[in-house]
Amino acid sequence: MSVTSERTQEAFTCLDGRRDAPVVLTCEHASDRLPEPWRWPAEDARLRGTHWTHDLGAAELTAELARALDLPAVLSRFTRLLVDPNRGEDEAGLFRRVAEGAPVALNEGLDAAERERRLAAYHRPYHGAVHAMVAESDAQTVLSMHSFTPLYEGRARPMHIGVLFNHEEALAGEVARALVGAGFLVALNEPYSGREGLIYAAERHAGTHGRRALELEVRQDLATDPSARRQIVGALARFFAAAG
Repeated sequence: MSVTSERTQEAFTCLDGRRDAPVVLTCEHASDRLPEPWRWPAEDARLRGTHWTHDLGAAELTAELARALDLPAVLSRFTRLLVDPNRGEDEAGLFRRVAEGAPVALNEGLDAAERERRLAAYHRPYHGAVHAMVAESDAQTVLSMHSFTPLYEGRARPMHIGVLFNHEEALAGEVARALVGAGFLVALNEPYSGREGLIYAAERHAGTHGRRALELEVRQDLATDPSARRQIVGALARFFAAAG
């Protein structure tokens, strides 16, 4: 199947899948784009193109899964360092202050006006698009697509894929078993936990619309490998097609 249409606006891209799809996909960290009029400070050159700016491979995973089942999806078009759409407006991590042990110059000295400028231009429009997409869909699950680094602050992360949940433990277990069956090492609520508020976007929109919320975290060496992505997408497509 193929996605019926694609709509791009400043803060997001929407893939308009079928209304009766089993899942709505979101990808909060799809892009490392720093839009005008912002410019990367010289001190932040070290971060460009890394996991600090976006989730490597997550956009490709999202688009490929959307195409496999004609799923609706919303992908961000701005770097998480400008404002993080997987954090609430009152969360400390909304504007990252430190990365790799050094300050993020882009976010030094933010005042209330600058915070509001970023929220109004990017964070709120992105969530407005997700809200509308979920409202228009019959899908029972909102699935956020992310990726993670194999090594973070000196700690190795051996799992291939993490299935994050808060309330949906049974569904998370079913998805995990489908991925294990495809040959992947899968962990529940690793390397982050949905029970610690770390699946903000999926939880926010699933809660608003009475749907189920999950987040998928794929290790970046797999998320950026086309062959591994095909295996992951195939396993997820078979699972959701059967469950749909």
